[in-house]
Amino acid sequence: MTKPLPVLGAALALPMIEMHRDWLFERNRDLELQDFFWAEVLDGDWHPKAQRIRQLLAGWQGRLGIHGPFWGFKIDSQDPEIRKVVTRRLLQGLEVCEAVGATQMVIHSPYTTWDYNNLDGLPNARAQVIERCHATLREVVRRAEGIGVTLVIENIEDKDPYARVALVRSFESDAVRVSIDTGHAHYAHGSTGAPPVDYYVHAAGELLSHIHVQDADGYADRHWLPGEGTIRWDAVFRAVATLDAKPRCVLEVRDPVNLQKGYAHLKELGLVE
Repeated sequence: MTKPLPVLGAALALPMIEMHRDWLFERNRDLELQDFFWAEVLDGDWHPKAQRIRQLLAGWQGRLGIHGPFWGFKIDSQDPEIRKVVTRRLLQGLEVCEAVGATQMVIHSPYTTWDYNNLDGLPNARAQVIERCHATLREVVRRAEGIGVTLVIENIEDKDPYARVALVRSFESDAVRVSIDTGHAHYAHGSTGAPPVDYYVHAAGELLSHIHVQDADGYADRHWLPGEGTIRWDAVFRAVATLDAKPRCVLEVRDPVNLQKGYAHLKELGLVE
């Protein structure tokens, strides 16, 4: 029996949700809200925006997530005072999840290119990254478990696709899973010698719960429409097809007005619905 193709969704801010509403509704496509990672939004009155989103999505039955806050910090900060700020920001993100009915929140990986080359040359450095992440996220994970939200940790500079998977496993919680950004992985492959994108999928395995679908050239983080870069999409989606997991696959592109062109490219290749 042929496995159903992934139904492609999108990561969008409010104006683009309005523009692509019919496309989202036609297949109850997964949606990731991109309105709530700004500090000024989280510290302001974001409830009218959340209410408008709920109105727009009335009757829609897709899976809803948000991109959590990430600007200006890392989840493995060595400064305990900074960790307190990061914890507070991520808890604010979970407040948004409750308000809009989201069940997933994207957060950023702590791993850098420097880490890849240096962690194993310093005593206990790899374990210490995980310890600091736990110090930052302990309350956040507990809160996420209580409200039915899954935190998915997205690769940013990650050169080793297994380090982030080990971090996820260390929480021993169904509320912490793996996210892959295809363009970030392709940048790391082309510019830092990381494995190709499909290797990231295989490394994540059944812990994979979320994919940012964007194309790139292997040099920079382009967020191009699929078909504009050089990612081997056939290999990526063949890897996804080996999984029992059904990760949310959402286009995250810098040209959201034309995102359906990127969708059409992948559909024409027979990779998505």
